[in-house]
Amino acid sequence: MLRWIRAMAAMIALLALAAHAAETPSKAPALAMKTAIFAGGCFWCMEAAFDEVPGVTETVSGYAGGTAPNPTYGHHPGYQEAVEVTYDPSKVSYAEVLDWYWRNIDPFDAEGQFCDKGDSYKSVIFVFNDEERQLAEKTKQAIANRFKQTVATEIKPATTFTAAEAYHQDYHDKNPLRYKFYKWRCGRAQRLAEIWGPPKPPA
Repeated sequence: MLRWIRAMAAMIALLALAAHAAETPSKAPALAMKTAIFAGGCFWCMEAAFDEVPGVTETVSGYAGGTAPNPTYGHHPGYQEAVEVTYDPSKVSYAEVLDWYWRNIDPFDAEGQFCDKGDSYKSVIFVFNDEERQLAEKTKQAIANRFKQTVATEIKPATTFTAAEAYHQDYHDKNPLRYKFYKWRCGRAQRLAEIWGPPKPPA
């Protein structure tokens, strides 16, 4: 009799566990972090801009788009200064990250960005797949239509990205006075306000 009681108790416990599991909704698997790469002139400024975006978990200043090995600040032919943006797609979408990029560059400058001129400072969206390319092209055309101007920003496949030297990383936090003076002297904030209106925080 005791053995039968124990067996029944075990069966009841198993049934209760199964019922609880059926009632408890399973959690959706967490989305993997994603990466975007943008060139928009001085990488200090681009890094600072994306650090403001909720859902962005990391920004890295670096060199993108070139083929020569081991680019450095003093020698990076064929590369653009760029920022690698890591973000949580459950908190911010690629479309929102891309929109923030547009609002932080001068898309009509074919020679560079603000006071920085030359190939290294040209604006480029580096895309990882067709979906990103289509969205980049769609928004580029929308800006051209809105302002009735040619958008100089290029759209290229993401190939290489090399992190810049350590002293460039988080420059706006490590050297706030120098950074603010550079940004003001370069006319970046003034030109962005002229194009996009008074600065607004990211959504």
